[in-house]
Amino acid sequence: MVTETSIIPAITFLLPIVAGVPVLLWKGIDRRLQQSLPILAAALITAMGAWMAYKVVGGVVLTTWNNELRVDALSALMVVVIGAIALAASVYSVRYLRLEGLIQRVGEDAAARRIRIFYGLLLWFFGTMVWGCVTNNVVMLYVAIEATTLTSGLLVAFYWDRRALEAGYKYLMLLTIGITFALFGCVLIYAAAAATKHLNGGNALLISEVRTVVQWIPSGTAALAIAFLVIGFGTKAGIAPFHPWLPDAHAEAPTPVSALLSGVMIKMALYAMARTVSIFYPSWPVVSVFLVALGVFTMVLGIVMAMAQDDLKRLLAYSSVSQMGYVLAGVGLGTYVGCYGGLYHLLNHALYKSMLFLCVGAVIHSTGARRISELGGLRNRMPITSGCFLLGVLAIAGLPPLNGFWSKLTIYLALAKAGLWWAAIIAVVVGFLTMAVMVRAGMRVFWGKPRASANPEPAVREVPALMWVPMVTLGALCLLLGVCPQVAYPLLDRAAAALATLGA
Repeated sequence: MVTETSIIPAITFLLPIVAGVPVLLWKGIDRRLQQSLPILAAALITAMGAWMAYKVVGGVVLTTWNNELRVDALSALMVVVIGAIALAASVYSVRYLRLEGLIQRVGEDAAARRIRIFYGLLLWFFGTMVWGCVTNNVVMLYVAIEATTLTSGLLVAFYWDRRALEAGYKYLMLLTIGITFALFGCVLIYAAAAATKHLNGGNALLISEVRTVVQWIPSGTAALAIAFLVIGFGTKAGIAPFHPWLPDAHAEAPTPVSALLSGVMIKMALYAMARTVSIFYPSWPVVSVFLVALGVFTMVLGIVMAMAQDDLKRLLAYSSVSQMGYVLAGVGLGTYVGCYGGLYHLLNHALYKSMLFLCVGAVIHSTGARRISELGGLRNRMPITSGCFLLGVLAIAGLPPLNGFWSKLTIYLALAKAGLWWAAIIAVVVGFLTMAVMVRAGMRVFWGKPRASANPEPAVREVPALMWVPMVTLGALCLLLGVCPQVAYPLLDRAAAALATLGA
């Protein structure tokens, strides 16, 4: 690999953070500018992420600030995913976050202030997520992820009513406590690497340097660091049993924020876990078996909890827990095939789960309801939303020719190749349960008989174009990656190779 110095990684995360300052501090900023800045920032993040992806696929590693920022294929993949989902959520929020509707809930003065704060925090949320994916400093990795907790926590509590405040408090309390364990793990890694005296002048804070001396870290220290990292970053990633914050936060946050939380934030936390824990695999391969078991437990618990949900957003939230189990089972293997399948599923889940959340937001926007028992017969009134929801359901169920099929199949094959047939069989069964749960919800809401309490009036109609265009775009990407999976292969191949440490 060729190392190349570039300022682009720094610009990618600093740009939205700087743009968020005037939005938050300038009370007189025009509302159209408030809406435009997140869209522009997300578009630039996507474009710069694509440029970085092009460079790393060509065999280049980008570094900035004496290797404090470092972008390989894994980092570039995460930046592209963050930018794409952020762009879809930003466009969607223009019509979803209606000033008129907010005025009815909190008053005119408070509504204008609240929307300005929303867009400012949204920009900071983008920036802190990208920062976590491009930093090479193990302590700054913790700082960046904690920064995403603070910005997103305020977004979760955006509506400032009882349920939103309760969800925001629970979110901030559990994640702040949980992520503190990650800090302990990061500090242990730094201290243990520095104590080995094998760095030859290298910086023990840099993850790329720690990888070269990890074999000299004492086994007891390594085990403690791994435990702290799994608990800390696993809490943020929604891995069971550290997931209780996730259903409330996803359900009460504004829908664009729910799409970002499920689409990219929890995956960024899993990226941090994989980036740090995977360095221990060559010396302690038993860790991979533990992570696969944790992933299987997560996918089972998530889908079992999803079965009992009547609230659409909570159903999708528990489904995200289950799907993160697939990603963890893949990358937790530490093999090339496992990492490829896990990262492919990370990409796929970001697309179809974000789309599903946007579809549910469209239903809430048009009907004012989000409980399955209160909805029905929306297919004719909301044809675009129903079509996108069906596409997302089939993708998350892993049916061909959609993208979820290929990533799940790769994970099944990786588990079988590693001799973990019990994990592969459970993963297949959970896939069928996922299909049953999601198809049942979609059929009842869109194709089922209208409920007596459902809104049958002509006012229920398809959402505006600024809301359905992001949904259709994400659906088209799901279909593209299913029909032409080779489109993502070059970047996923490099990313899997960067993460895998246990061979094929």
